Amino acid sequence: MARQELHQHVEVSDDNRTVAAAEVTSQGPGGTARASLRAESGHITPGRRASLVDAVLDLPGVQESAHLSVVFPLGDGETLQRLQERCPDVRTHPAGASAIMEANLPSAVPLLAARTTEATTPQPQNPHPATA
Repeated sequence: MARQELHQHVEVSDDNRTVAAAEVTSQGPGGTARASLRAESGHITPGRRASLVDAVLDLPGVQESAHLSVVFPLGDGETLQRLQERCPDVRTHPAGASAIMEANLPSAVPLLAARTTEATTPQPQNPHPATA
């Protein structure tokens, strides 16, 4: 049976105008998430492209995916740097005026389980507190 894909649109705004946007498609747990990132031409406040990458990578559909494929403008160093910071095992290659980045994503389930265990594990109490 074919997987149902989830399509999402993400925008980053600066002074009430959209400066960067992404179209994201995910296939569900263990599948491949695909994103197409673009930014307004001209000067964009530093960090806005990185914010777009963070917004895409923080989508639940992307977090539960095993693989990620991202297309973004060739020469967009801020986007590339943020993708490399957030994704292990990154492979990038040019394709015309775009760059294509492929990555394997870490499983979100073990990370979530580890955080839940840390948060719910009771700390040992000292039955004999030190006295002054």
